[in-house]
Amino acid sequence: MTMSAEMQAEELEVLRSIYEGDPSYIEVDEKTFQYKYGEDGDIKSFLVEVKWTENYPDELPNINLDAFYNKHILPAVKEHVVDQVRQQADTMLGMSMTFTLFEWVKESVAELMAEQTAAPPVSQATEEVEQLTITQEGGGGIKKEKKEQLSKQQKRRAWDRAQVGGGGERARGWDWVDIIRHLSQTAPS
Repeated sequence: MTMSAEMQAEELEVLRSIYEGDPSYIEVDEKTFQYKYGEDGDIKSFLVEVKWTENYPDELPNINLDAFYNKHILPAVKEHVVDQVRQQADTMLGMSMTFTLFEWVKESVAELMAEQTAAPPVSQATEEVEQLTITQEGGGGIKKEKKEQLSKQQKRRAWDRAQVGGGGERARGWDWVDIIRHLSQTAPS
């Protein structure tokens, strides 16, 4: 067993004992670890992933924020966080650093997420703008597009199609007569 493999095995054991029962800690596999900062639904919550390389801790681990959980984080903020964590990792080369990195991020969340705004990412904002039309008259207000209006005949056909269903057959009993009413009309008094 190489020196790197021995140090990785020791660090893995330490991480498991420290983070046992911590819901924010996720061990993806024996060389990939994630830690979630902040509350679910918070615009400034994020998940950091640290993946050990073959020669870790003698070389830097792969650090990223590419998890789907981080879809709301602005790209510039992601780059800033990864750069800052890599700078911290660079000072600890040759030592077990995963726990220290996770704890450093925990202490520095406010500074790391200072640029994260409460506005939605650009892709969501552009989708919302595409759904609305801007009218030139009336002071340039925003007006929602109107839905297509159906005539009575078109509505009737749609209703009939829904009643008949896709197979062209009506549901069993669609034309049944109210038995009580029918018997009350035909029964002798």
